[in-house]
Amino acid sequence: MEFLTNKVIAHRGAWKAAPHPQNSLASLQEAIDLGCEGSEFDVWMTADGILVANHDADHKGMLIEETSYAELLEAPLSNGEKIPTIEAYLRHGMTQHQTRLIFEIKPSGISKDRGREIAEKSVKLVKELGAERWVDYITFDYDIGLKVLEIDPQANVAYLSGDKSPAELKEDGFFGFDYNINKLKEKPEWISEAQSLGLTINSWTVNKEEDMRWLLDQDVDFITTDEPEKLFELMRNMK
Repeated sequence: MEFLTNKVIAHRGAWKAAPHPQNSLASLQEAIDLGCEGSEFDVWMTADGILVANHDADHKGMLIEETSYAELLEAPLSNGEKIPTIEAYLRHGMTQHQTRLIFEIKPSGISKDRGREIAEKSVKLVKELGAERWVDYITFDYDIGLKVLEIDPQANVAYLSGDKSPAELKEDGFFGFDYNINKLKEKPEWISEAQSLGLTINSWTVNKEEDMRWLLDQDVDFITTDEPEKLFELMRNMK
């Protein structure tokens, strides 16, 4: 089976229409079942060096970077799942070949060095599992993106912060950008510039139909949304 190419990236998995905890294995599976091109998830490292999926810096009041994985397990997700390790998340994602895994490495709140360590650990785990074909990386921390590319020059890495031009990203080996919808409306010329440079274009977090329609009209590569069902319906109606 080939990976899908329909532009739809489920933000933290698909969790809104069918209520699942964000970044859970259930929300990942929902994105796969919907047939999304990708499912995004957020990666932190615990105090004892375990990579886990969670959006916020804390899990139920416990700062992930200062908490052991065993302590995090004491507070299950709302559906009874344990907070997933990235190994478990990747293994689940690798049971299928249609939805890519959009691996967001969160900047460390402790230090830039720790951020680079998380990048190194992340790429090492992806390589150990043989998950390279499934994984695209994204990050708000430019140094983390550069570290991923240093370790794996073949990796697809997109940048999130919106403060680098397409030319700068191309020069540093990035795959593309994944910028906030407001940044792209402010600098629409970056879309055509990226396209001319062969960079991919993604935008987050796009939940309004008018924004989805605008991005589709620009022929961007991906659209990250909390409402993949709405985006699929819109694309069906635009055909």
